[in-house]
Amino acid sequence: MWRIMEVCFFCFSFSVSAMQMQEWLRSLRPSGDGVGKSEVLDIRSLLPSLPSSFSFSSLSLSSPSLIGLGAVASLTVYWLVTRPRPIRPPCDLQAQSVPVQGDSCCRRSALLKDDNLLDFYHEDTKTVYDVFQRGLRIAGEGPCLGFRKPGEPYQWISYKEVAERAQVLGSGLLAKRCLIQPNSNQFVGIFAQNRAEWTIAELACYTFSMAVVPLYDTLGLEAIVHILKLAEISLVICDQEEKAACLMGNKEKGLTPALSCLVLFNPVSTALVERGKNCGVEVLHLSQIMDLGRENLKAPVPPQPQDLAVVCFTSGTTGKPKGVMITHGNIASNVSSVIKILEGFFVIRQEDVSVSYLPLAHMFERMIQVTMFCHGARVGFYQGDISLLMDDIKTLKPTFFPVVPRIINRIYDKILGSVTSPLRRAILHYAVRRKQAELSSGIVRNNSVWDRLVFNKIQASLGGNVRFILTASAPISPTVLSFLRAALGCLIFEGYGQTECTAGCTFSMPGDWSAGHVGAPLPCARVKLTDIPDMNYYAKNGKGEICVQGPSVFQGYLHDQERTAEALDSEGWLHTGDVGQWLPNGTLQIIDRKKHIFKLSQGEYIAPEKIENVYMRCVPVLQVFVHGEHLQSYLIGIVVPDPEVFVGWVKGKGIVGSYEELCQNPDVKKAVLEDMTAVGKEAGLKSFEQVKDLYLHPEMFSVSNGLLTPTLKSRRVELCKVFSEQIQRMYSKAD
Repeated sequence: MWRIMEVCFFCFSFSVSAMQMQEWLRSLRPSGDGVGKSEVLDIRSLLPSLPSSFSFSSLSLSSPSLIGLGAVASLTVYWLVTRPRPIRPPCDLQAQSVPVQGDSCCRRSALLKDDNLLDFYHEDTKTVYDVFQRGLRIAGEGPCLGFRKPGEPYQWISYKEVAERAQVLGSGLLAKRCLIQPNSNQFVGIFAQNRAEWTIAELACYTFSMAVVPLYDTLGLEAIVHILKLAEISLVICDQEEKAACLMGNKEKGLTPALSCLVLFNPVSTALVERGKNCGVEVLHLSQIMDLGRENLKAPVPPQPQDLAVVCFTSGTTGKPKGVMITHGNIASNVSSVIKILEGFFVIRQEDVSVSYLPLAHMFERMIQVTMFCHGARVGFYQGDISLLMDDIKTLKPTFFPVVPRIINRIYDKILGSVTSPLRRAILHYAVRRKQAELSSGIVRNNSVWDRLVFNKIQASLGGNVRFILTASAPISPTVLSFLRAALGCLIFEGYGQTECTAGCTFSMPGDWSAGHVGAPLPCARVKLTDIPDMNYYAKNGKGEICVQGPSVFQGYLHDQERTAEALDSEGWLHTGDVGQWLPNGTLQIIDRKKHIFKLSQGEYIAPEKIENVYMRCVPVLQVFVHGEHLQSYLIGIVVPDPEVFVGWVKGKGIVGSYEELCQNPDVKKAVLEDMTAVGKEAGLKSFEQVKDLYLHPEMFSVSNGLLTPTLKSRRVELCKVFSEQIQRMYSKAD
């Protein structure tokens, strides 16, 4: 309707001069920057044959033919002026990666001139410290880190103030006797939620070449003890007193002998200070360590690219957490590669702002922040309560929005759930199809008639300024990705990687808005596929285990040569354990997992065999197959009851019937599920590791029916095929 009104008005306004018309168009359709920009053209350039003195007003209005001609001319000019322009991709989208030295199984980014990988984009940004200093030179007194209190606007700390606080805090840490000298073998633990002080503490360590070891709640008490002992951490910075008390409890039990100092962001009680004295732990508030730093201010001792920046511990699904050693050079090369891909296409500006709510203990969020700092841009932190995130976003109005599939799926579900009437749903899907048609031709914008009529409220719910969304951590449904690219009218990229390759090793190419793949290799990475004979995947067929090599690949696991050798081969190739295939356009598609480990849609790693071993302790369970999918948020199970005890066990609950009848009884299934859940809880399974639904199967898995190997291990691929109908039915219930 809006565009129709514009056109009608244009038809009656053909008598204005060319220059007047151009100025009118500028005021009506102001050009933006980035997504949704419409070029304003010089009308005289469209009509070069007309003399400069020509005026439409000189035409006679009495001639119907001239009136019609003027209307047609006006409509033509309007269309030429306002038509959206497709994005020009940085390379041929049908050849986004090229073979390395003629090896079709090993590929690198088509953006590189040769087989040499990208180490640094800027010569002055070879460490995280360098990156922040570059942002400091760009922004100076400009805003850097933002925070807010409930119901209040964001407050900002400038780049200059952040740098000064980092130097003071680092000096204070070094003044403590538990930290002798600045070097990358000196580890400082940070155990806190995302907040400005977290980032300042990290920069304080980098200012004096120290390395950071992040801790987080979901690791569990046993894992935290393991990390503190393995890294010999003497000082931990915490946000809340509860976390400090937890760490102190480990010290009192003699589990963490090296721990000698705790620094808290939040107020410190006298009781905690006294408790610390009794077990040899000094407890300080942040202000106290800052005062100590001012009294003992030291000049920065910047790190080198080869120095450790962070030891990022994995969640330890298959055992004790592994400490991934990541250098400053690793981080700089990864950030540089993203900048290289966006070069000349999307420029991060000083006024850009990212919302920080994904855990800083993981590399994804940290890489986002480093990228923002490189351009003197801003990072605004959420209040720490995920239920208030949308309020924070509406207040902050971010332009850069990092997400994981769980968040994107929630947005998608909320949009569809809000459309109840058949008519509105039909309009929504039609509008999505029209926007997707534009996407297929390379046009990304948020100022179409469909954005104004259908999608404006959706875009406003994210603050109304989002220009760039990056999703990572777990696979995302192509349906959801395509839908939101249309509805949000902004750039949405997908990346793939692991902590062991710093963050990402592949990334969507600008201009390629197709879904179902994870993009081409980053300029800092070579990616190759290797044979997996047991799974019938062969590199010659374009399928195999994904391996990564390059300057962003980690240095190994802290004090764990055995597991380092399992992940890194002698040529420096990281074996990811994921199975991929090359698509004809040079992008990578994830198709399987080599080891029996996978992710759910929230990003949690699942080791199904560990869970199956727990459930085997249940009295009625003889065999169990635990299954999950990366687009689903929960696990399901196929259970074979033990024929010898099953009937009697069920009878004890007041239910009778034959073995086969009981397997089909929903009350029996409920009882078995409750028993499995209880056993799982007792064994320490996390909530996301518990199956939420199951199917009782009366026939045993065996070698003869092809569901077990000769060594009596489950043939997981075959089990998925045999029970595909039951699996689909269980997951469809949630839909």
